[in-house]
Amino acid sequence: MKLIFLGPPGAGKGTQATGVSSHLRVPHISTGDMFRSAIKNQTPTGLEAKRYMDAGQLVPDSVVIAMVKERLAMPDCENGYLLDGFPRTVEQAEALEKFAAPDAVVDIEVPDEMLVDRLTGRRVCATCSGTFHISKLAEEKLCPVCGGELYQRDDDKPATISNRLNVYHEQTAPLIGYYAGLGRLKRIDGNARPEDVFQNILSSLE
Repeated sequence: MKLIFLGPPGAGKGTQATGVSSHLRVPHISTGDMFRSAIKNQTPTGLEAKRYMDAGQLVPDSVVIAMVKERLAMPDCENGYLLDGFPRTVEQAEALEKFAAPDAVVDIEVPDEMLVDRLTGRRVCATCSGTFHISKLAEEKLCPVCGGELYQRDDDKPATISNRLNVYHEQTAPLIGYYAGLGRLKRIDGNARPEDVFQNILSSLE
């Protein structure tokens, strides 16, 4: 099965994508991982992307699309894929239709005010990299797993979160309309227990 996951920052998209890809036995491909892998393996598109990144420029659509095409042609994608972070624009979605059209697009929806609470309350351990929420912590600055110091990431601060959400909605609203028009959009309530969200995603794909 060929899938795309959409969802704002803090919606739990990464967690659900990992679980669903494992259940369906298809690779979970995030654009960040894909970029790092292509650059590390020095593929032609990886080297081209690195040239733009080293110059502090945005990687053009044509290079990103070529990189996705290169990745989806690998043997582990023979039975499908789960794309996370691509496409980001309708132009990218139209390009994807030409070489690996998705069977379904899962949109995990969570109200912005809930996302702000989730993200501003998130803390990361400087030692073991564990992620926690202050509502579940006995001690706000102490990792419950290894005792390391917990810190708040810069992109989890209120002003940054507001900007990230604005950018997401601007970029993604047209994509949601595009895939809804193709009859492939699956809207999932992400404001439920993670295990319930997981089951609802699988039910929507059956």
